[in-house]
Amino acid sequence: MQTVLVTGGAGYIGSTLCGALLKSGYRVICLDRLFFTTEPLKSYADNENFSVIKEDIRNVTPETFKGVDIVIDLAGISNDPACDLDPQLTEAINHNGTVHVAKTARMAGVSRYVMASSCSAYGAGSSEQLTEESKLQPVSLYAKAKVDSEKDILPLGTPDFCVTALRLATVFGVSFRMRFDLIVNIMTMHALTKKRIVVLGGGKQWRPLVHVRDVAGAFMTAMQAPVAQVNGEAFNVGSTDLNFQVIQVAHLIEQVIPGIEIVVAPDDPDKRNYNVCFDKISRVLNYKTTCSIGDGVAEVKRMLDDGKIDVDDVRWYTVKYYKYLIEADALLREIKLNGRLF
Repeated sequence: MQTVLVTGGAGYIGSTLCGALLKSGYRVICLDRLFFTTEPLKSYADNENFSVIKEDIRNVTPETFKGVDIVIDLAGISNDPACDLDPQLTEAINHNGTVHVAKTARMAGVSRYVMASSCSAYGAGSSEQLTEESKLQPVSLYAKAKVDSEKDILPLGTPDFCVTALRLATVFGVSFRMRFDLIVNIMTMHALTKKRIVVLGGGKQWRPLVHVRDVAGAFMTAMQAPVAQVNGEAFNVGSTDLNFQVIQVAHLIEQVIPGIEIVVAPDDPDKRNYNVCFDKISRVLNYKTTCSIGDGVAEVKRMLDDGKIDVDDVRWYTVKYYKYLIEADALLREIKLNGRLF
């Protein structure tokens, strides 16, 4: 039985991936700062092949990776607005912390390392399909950290340390640590709760999309592939059939949730625009996605219709939650006396 350590394993992608790995017979270690508590992991709590390490990726040591065969590195501040809160912290965690994980894992004798990169690395792309060979021109701190991490980590690959970067399309779908700050999820939530979707920037911007379960499948495919196929390589993760303009996404949601109003706003400060080609991962690794936009919308709808989640819970909105934690920490530091609240 191989052991897989997943950094950020309690997050949106990680909590889904941990379950998929356990189901496939791996021993799984979730290393996470646990900002969102252990609740996303409660389904695995009684599994003897699952364990949790509460730690910051900046503090890992070779001992952290003792007995680990594969590292899947998902940890980091998870979207553009959250990264903009503190640029120095973003650099420290999303770039330097990621590189530290890779170098420490290699030092510890881990045989494989797969990092989560992003199609946002293409930034201000175009309507032409972008391949792994296309120019990387990130327009956000989040994307820049991904690009810088790839540049530092991919050259670390050796015959004994296989390194792969997966550039993920924009993820959607239900997860144990839900997010309503991703385009399909938030539009679906607004369609249900407000009967209205606002499409910013005219809606002509291209977005590649991929379901969270298909992302988990991509990581497992990459870590199981022959070393010669993936070592030092970057792969776009998604499906060419799931490249949509934002306005098209709104109309796909309308097909599942009819009777909603779609409002198009003329401008949007988010200038990302990229239409991505996924031929490489399909050709080299025989990877295929399994979930459509409609599948994701329908499952989010079922979850909300069944009352399984409170859409007003700040935890499901990454930047709002980080701001909440920062403000709460400042308040507690101000009112504590001799290090104690009571």
